Amino acid sequence: MNKKTLVLSSLVLFFVFISLVVVQNNFYVYKQPIVEITQATLKDKEESVGLENNKATIFQQKLVGKIKNGEQKGAFVLLENTYSSSGAYDHDYQVGDKLFITIQTDKGKELTGIIDYPKRDTFVVVATWLFMITVFLIGKKSGLFSLISLLINILILVLALNRYTELEGASLLLICSGLVVFFTVTSLLLVSGNNEKTYAAILSTIIGTFSALLIAYVVMKITAEKGLRYEEMAFVTRSPQKVFLASILVGSLGAVMDIAITITSSLYELYDKNNSILLKDLKESGMEIGKDIMGSMTNVLFFAYVSGSIPMLLLYLKNGAPLNYTLSMNLSLELTRALVGGIGIVLTIPISIYTATYFIHKRSLSK
Repeated sequence: MNKKTLVLSSLVLFFVFISLVVVQNNFYVYKQPIVEITQATLKDKEESVGLENNKATIFQQKLVGKIKNGEQKGAFVLLENTYSSSGAYDHDYQVGDKLFITIQTDKGKELTGIIDYPKRDTFVVVATWLFMITVFLIGKKSGLFSLISLLINILILVLALNRYTELEGASLLLICSGLVVFFTVTSLLLVSGNNEKTYAAILSTIIGTFSALLIAYVVMKITAEKGLRYEEMAFVTRSPQKVFLASILVGSLGAVMDIAITITSSLYELYDKNNSILLKDLKESGMEIGKDIMGSMTNVLFFAYVSGSIPMLLLYLKNGAPLNYTLSMNLSLELTRALVGGIGIVLTIPISIYTATYFIHKRSLSK
């Protein structure tokens, strides 16, 4: 390794180490009491049999934890924990685990409390560093700008959604439409640079994304939204239809943007290598590229959306729910999102081809 690479690697390792040390001892940041388990004892266990003869073992734990923050820092608290062998909604806690708790009673010197959830920020920091280092090693400068773009987009999305929850009359679909334009412009400009190719990709992405949303809206109106189950949005105090359309818009953006920049970059690369290439040949090449990536990108969307529903699918089927009911309850919205995203992918291929060739044709005429 040269000196520059060695220095950069050393700095990264130093910041990784410092961040892990800080997050391991950042108890003072939180207002809610945090305890570190110092003793874990198994009190009892029993077998449980469900309606469909599903068997599970229920365990009872007695825990002792040392409070790490707040006014009662250093005191010990008694905790009870119940967990099952499946571990679907519970955890088996061991000595050294750190937990957020609510102090329940204070009987003399003996504190008791209830467990809320484990402290996971250390694992989040480790996963974040692994992701950032991998992206930077593979993408180099482009990877760095991709990370910057991602951080900006996350920050803007959080601020926008927080603002939306504070405004009763605000339109989530309108807010997300503005976010889509912002995400597209900032992401592609940072990653691909300020050039003609980026402008073509931005235009293709916006047209493709909103075209897919328009088709979804028209179909939902024609079919009166039959088959869509909004039960998972039961606790949303806003219109579930509008929230669903907004999620479709944002969810389709990533795949559509990927298709747009892939097609556009490929056509510009072909033209830069051979300025005498005919526009007809460019379009044919773009269509062949689109056919090759269309299937894989559609599958990526399908698996990305469906994967989150697998635990609930197994839970429903394991408890004897009919297959049709299970699929409609858990996959109607996810499959619709995947389908709309697939439509956006298919539409973006010709849109990107004709947008890119239009800009290339204008460039050739100006020479």
